[in-house]
Amino acid sequence: MIETQAALTWRKSSYSGPRDVCCVEIAFAGADTAVRDSKNPAGGSLLVGESSWRRFLTAARGEGFRRD
Repeated sequence: MIETQAALTWRKSSYSGPRDVCCVEIAFAGADTAVRDSKNPAGGSLLVGESSWRRFLTAARGEGFRRD
């Protein structure tokens, strides 16, 4: 269990630039991954289980989120 978000080491996507308005940050929390909005780091985070995070990454890498 995560006591506070401050206890985690957060990192921003390598695709994010300094002026991007749609950025997320992730932090590894044991086997889970925490995700938060980089513009509002105190606004809370979403904790994603290991298998769900792997499925998300697989879909993202395989263009599983394309809009046609």
